[in-house]
Amino acid sequence: MLDHATGFVDPEVLTAQLKDKDDRISLLETQMAAQQAGYEAQRRLNQQMMEMMQRMYPNEVFPDVPDP
Repeated sequence: MLDHATGFVDPEVLTAQLKDKDDRISLLETQMAAQQAGYEAQRRLNQQMMEMMQRMYPNEVFPDVPDP
């Protein structure tokens, strides 16, 4: 890792650490995209359910609940 005599770090070690960080960032980005897609699907389902409820009960006033 760090050669205390010279103060230099082995470039291969740095490269491996950067690749590991890049891999972890990529995985997190993938997980976040999947989570966002799930949120969007749930939001669409909620909207469809509200529209159906409004058609079934046209005289009812439903509270406007914001998406989480």
